[in-house]
Amino acid sequence: MIVQSVVVREYARLTTEKVDGTSIESTLDRAQISQSAFDWICKLNQKFSAAGASLAIVEGRTWLRLDKHVGVIETPCGTRIEILPKHHESGDVIHESRALLQRMIAASFDLPAREVGAADLQLFNAPLTEWVMGRFLAALERIVKTGIRFDYRRVEEEQRYLRGQLNTVRQMRQPPGKQHFFHIRHDIFDPDGAENRLLKLALEQVSKTTRDAANWKLAGELRSLMSEIGSSKDVDGDFKRWRNERLMSHYRPVKPWCELILNQQMPLSVAGNWHGLSLLFPMDKLFERYVAAWLRRSIPPTIRLRSPAASEYLTVHDGDKMFRLEPDLLLESTNDKWVLDTKWKKLDAADRGNKYGLSQGDFYQLYAYGKKYLAGQSSSELVLIYPATESFSKSLPVFDYGDGMKLWVLPFDLTGQVLIDSEETTLPIGFHAFEKKAA
Repeated sequence: MIVQSVVVREYARLTTEKVDGTSIESTLDRAQISQSAFDWICKLNQKFSAAGASLAIVEGRTWLRLDKHVGVIETPCGTRIEILPKHHESGDVIHESRALLQRMIAASFDLPAREVGAADLQLFNAPLTEWVMGRFLAALERIVKTGIRFDYRRVEEEQRYLRGQLNTVRQMRQPPGKQHFFHIRHDIFDPDGAENRLLKLALEQVSKTTRDAANWKLAGELRSLMSEIGSSKDVDGDFKRWRNERLMSHYRPVKPWCELILNQQMPLSVAGNWHGLSLLFPMDKLFERYVAAWLRRSIPPTIRLRSPAASEYLTVHDGDKMFRLEPDLLLESTNDKWVLDTKWKKLDAADRGNKYGLSQGDFYQLYAYGKKYLAGQSSSELVLIYPATESFSKSLPVFDYGDGMKLWVLPFDLTGQVLIDSEETTLPIGFHAFEKKAA
């Protein structure tokens, strides 16, 4: 049972303090939580730090500031903290941010398009976890209606009767007092396959976690229909055994949802004794995968996309390559290459005095990418992609590194799903310009 539900966004501050003995006013950038939830997040942050990541920055004993992770955290004390992207600043911010996050997750993890259509995103205003669980249950229900896959499975056992083949070697070793038992091997036709075991485990997780009445009812009905199937005891091994053959084609839509629920696609898994459904995504990686998914749909077939690229190194030392360079995106045609990198950061096209909010380190990074991945080309085209905002709605003037190497800084419209170029300049990459050059 949810004791407290909090909705905030990236970089929000959470506290246990009260002002004059009363709770502070909760906003998307500041909220009050219980002491037990605060302590649990601090412990969780230590696990993230050990993994080389950061969930929050602790500011004293009563305040902490969230980092750039989005999703949902559910604590053992019943607090659910929903963290939304910090992108929309006007209108129905919660609804629009929640819809954006759902759309980015769907595109980034290649979830079935029919499950996340525009109408569904506009109408479904549930928290992220309930949205994921609802989509999983809908996909699983279609599998049950179509027919759960049964397969033959070899069984070796000891019985009082003969069935199938007699295991003569083991039978000859049978002690005198048990000679009336037969060691046999035979095949049985049952649904105990790796795919069904994983679906049953995910279904049990949903049944324990969901707080939506419709999801809870459907989960109970599906559990009764799948009662003869056991749960997976080896999640990693069963996912490796998941088959993608033609006869399993009706299982494909449910797999990504199952992976999300069982934490197989999470960049950082929330582990421990508490089994609440917590989904956390680093926003920069989510933005990168969202742009990559859009590019795969948009580029002509003559262009190959590598995401990320990982074939070049910064230096060679004593015969060994060191410091691998991994741009987010690399586009390759027969004669040309383009290096693209994504950054989840707001720019201000009017603030030239502060270099628009650009990072010098990012420019060094792109320079190294260009030198290694685009060496030998007559012109080297590099692209930095940032989210489009009111203060950054068109491309910046080109940055010239010299020696034919140029860097373009482009905004990506998250709502319209389009890479924006400028009418004032002819970009080497963009819709018409890119396709013309790629052809």
